[in-house]
Amino acid sequence: MAQAKKQQAGKKPAKPQMTSGADIAVQCLVNHGVDTIFAYPGGCTIPLHQALTRFRDKLRVILPRHEQGCGFGAQGYARSTGKIGVCMATSGPGATNLVTTIADAKMDSIPMIAITGQVTTSVIGTDAFQETPIVEVCRSVTKHHYLVTDVNDVARVFKEAFHVATTGRQGPVLIDLPKNVQLDKTVPDYNAAMNLPGYSEDAPLASADQIAQVAAAIKSAKQPVIYAGGGVISSDASDELVKLAEKTGIPVATTLTGLGGIPGDHELALGMVGMHGTAYSNLTLDDADLLLAVGVRFDDRVTGKVSEFVKHGKIVHIDVDPSEINKVKAAHIPIVSDLKYALSELNKVVEPAEDLTKWHKKVDGWKKAYPMKFDTRSEHILPQEAIAMLSEMTKDLDPIIATGVGQHQMWTAQFFKYRRPRRSLTSAGLGTMGFGLPAAMGAKAANPDKLVIDIDGDGSFQMNIQEMGTCHCEKLPVKVLLLNNMHLGMVVQWEDRFNAGNRAHTYLGPIDHPEAVGEGDGIGPDQRYPDYVTIAKGYNWSGRHVWEKSELADALREMLETPGAYLLDVQVPYQEHVLPMIPSGLTVKDLICE
Repeated sequence: MAQAKKQQAGKKPAKPQMTSGADIAVQCLVNHGVDTIFAYPGGCTIPLHQALTRFRDKLRVILPRHEQGCGFGAQGYARSTGKIGVCMATSGPGATNLVTTIADAKMDSIPMIAITGQVTTSVIGTDAFQETPIVEVCRSVTKHHYLVTDVNDVARVFKEAFHVATTGRQGPVLIDLPKNVQLDKTVPDYNAAMNLPGYSEDAPLASADQIAQVAAAIKSAKQPVIYAGGGVISSDASDELVKLAEKTGIPVATTLTGLGGIPGDHELALGMVGMHGTAYSNLTLDDADLLLAVGVRFDDRVTGKVSEFVKHGKIVHIDVDPSEINKVKAAHIPIVSDLKYALSELNKVVEPAEDLTKWHKKVDGWKKAYPMKFDTRSEHILPQEAIAMLSEMTKDLDPIIATGVGQHQMWTAQFFKYRRPRRSLTSAGLGTMGFGLPAAMGAKAANPDKLVIDIDGDGSFQMNIQEMGTCHCEKLPVKVLLLNNMHLGMVVQWEDRFNAGNRAHTYLGPIDHPEAVGEGDGIGPDQRYPDYVTIAKGYNWSGRHVWEKSELADALREMLETPGAYLLDVQVPYQEHVLPMIPSGLTVKDLICE
C-alpha cells in the first residue's frame, strides 16, 4: 500500500488538455444542460458543426431547411418547456436570416442563445465574403451580444450568455464566433468568473411593505380585475395567479402571451383582452376601480388610446423589468419583482375583497350580452367553428398549439381553450408570419410524447413551408390545421373596414381569377391553388382537403389519429372578420362587435 502511494505521488500531473474554441463552445452547451440545437451549417461554422459530431451522444442537432426554422424551432423548444432554446447559423446571409427570429424572441422575452459564425478576425471590416457585422445589426434586438475575438474568452462568454438569457426579464443573447477563434486552441476554464458590470445576479423581490399595500388595495376594491401577461408564463407563476384569483374572487383577463396562465374555462377567466379580445374583458378593464397588472407591458394592442385606458382605476404594476414600470401607463403602486415571488407573498396575506357580488353580476351581464360566437347557420366552414371543434376534441389530450400570424391567430386565441401554461405558442409582439410550423417543430422535439398542432393560415404557412421536410427527416410528426382562404386575411379585414374593400395585393391566387378583385363567396375544389395536400404528400406527410361542413369532424379525427405528420387543408371563406375589434388607437367605446 505504501509503495503504491509512493508510485502515485511520483506521477506527474496530467497535462492540461488543449481544446479548440469550437469544442469549448459545444462543451459549454452540454454543461448548461442543452440537449437540442437547431443549426444550419455554412463555411464559417464548419468547425462548430464538426465539433457537434463529437458530442452526438449528448446533443441532438436538428437541421432545419432555413435559418428562420432554426430560430423559431429554438423558440418552440423554449416556449413549450421554459428551458433555453439554442440555434446556430453561419456568417453573412445565414446570420441575417436569424435576425427576425432574434427580434421575435426579444419582443416576447424568450430565453434563446443565437450562435453565428463570423469571418476570421484578420478580415473583419474588409467586406470579406459572407461578412456581416451581425452584432451591430442585432444590437437593438438582443438582450446582450458578443463578438468573441479571443479563444480564451469562449467559456466565460457562454457562461455569461446563459446567465443573462435566463435571468430577470428573459431574452435572446447573440454570440458571434469568428472562424479562427473556433479553430484556435486553449485550456478552457469552464468556471471562469463572469464579467457583467451593472448586471445584477439576483432577481428583484417585492418588499413586505409593497405586498401589504397591494393587499390593502385589493381589500378595499369594489370592482377589481387582474390583467395578466406573458410574465406569468415565463416566471412559472400560473398556479400562484389562479390561487390569487380564487382566494379573492377577482376576474382575470390575459394578454395573448398570457393565455394558459389561468384555464380558459375557469369561471373567473375573461379570456384575452385588447384589440381582438373578448368584449367583456375589455369592458371589465374599462370599468375597474383596481387593475392588478402582473407580468405585462401595457402593449398598444391592449391599451388602445393610452390616456383612456383604465382611466378611473388605481393601477398596481408588478414586473421584473424596471424599464417597463411607468413606461406606458403610470402605476399607483409600482413594484419591481420576480412575479412568482410577489404573487406567492401576496397569497400569504391577501384577504378577499369587499363583497364582489354586484361586480360579478355586472361582468356576467357583459358575458351574456357579448358572448364569443360565430354564424352557425353559414353553409361554409367558418374558421372559428374549426378551431372550437378542435379545442373540444382535444380537451383531454393536453395539446401544444402553435400558430402563424393573422386572423387565424386571433381566432385561436378566442376559441381555443388553453387549460395549462406553455401550451400556446405564438408570435405576439413582433407578429411574425411563418412562425407556426417551425415553432411546432421545436415544441415536438422538446415534447416528443405530446400532441403538437400548428393552426395556420395559408399566407403564414407558405413563409416557412419548407420545414415540412425537417419534420419528416427528423421524425417530428406535427399536425397542421390549415385554415385556407387564399388571402392575407387580416389585411383584407382592414381593407374592408377602413379602405372600402379595395383589394391591394392581398389575394394569393392566380391574378386572372375573379377572387383577385374580391368577388364571389368561396373558392371551389377545381380552383384551389396551391394544392397543399399534394405538397404535403411530396414531403411524405399525410393530408386531406375539407370543403363541406359535414366532413369537418371526421377529418379532424383523422388528423388526430394519424400517427405521422398530417396536414388538414380546410377551405374557409375569406370574407369572415375577426370580431370583436377595437380599431388601432381607439377605446372600448369604439368596440366593433358586428
